[in-house]
Amino acid sequence: MRLNKDTIINGKNVVLVSYKKEHVLKYHTWMADPELQLLTASEPLSLEEEYQMQKSWLNDLDKCTFIILEKTIYDGTGDEIAAMIGDTNLFFIDPDNKKLAECEIMIAEPTARGKRRGMEAMCLMFYYGIEMLGVETFQAKIGLANEKSIKMFTKLGFTEVGRSEIFKEVTMLRLVDTKWKKWLYEQIPFCKMNIK
Repeated sequence: MRLNKDTIINGKNVVLVSYKKEHVLKYHTWMADPELQLLTASEPLSLEEEYQMQKSWLNDLDKCTFIILEKTIYDGTGDEIAAMIGDTNLFFIDPDNKKLAECEIMIAEPTARGKRRGMEAMCLMFYYGIEMLGVETFQAKIGLANEKSIKMFTKLGFTEVGRSEIFKEVTMLRLVDTKWKKWLYEQIPFCKMNIK
């Protein structure tokens, strides 16, 4: 999404930056991992296909993605590639309904897992979705085997609205109401959004 191509969102422990060409090689390395493929319900792509996917995420109006950086590494080195730990995405399921967005999160670096980096990054993405894109409802589809993500989204106030044994996934939903929005913004008091 071109809207976020120059956006940087600073949190307490993570920084979100737009997905750029220079991120693709490390991202491609992550996605060669069978465990990440399973957890994200992804098929392996060639490197060339991964570059095409990055272009698609940059240009399509119905997709928004950020690369998640470990803040201490990024602040200490300024090196986005060394600081990369995952990504988070929003995409509009129905191009005519920009109020409903499906959300995704992946913490690819094992050393960054279990430190609430995914939770913080997701809160920052929700903030961006609400403030910049006008999202009113978030939906998450999570593999039934991905218990950590199901627990995280439950902590984020999502509720299960469907379960598919065929696709082996659960669908969870969160409406953006006043009470939840207040709670969400309390989770990210350090958030600063820079748009060039």
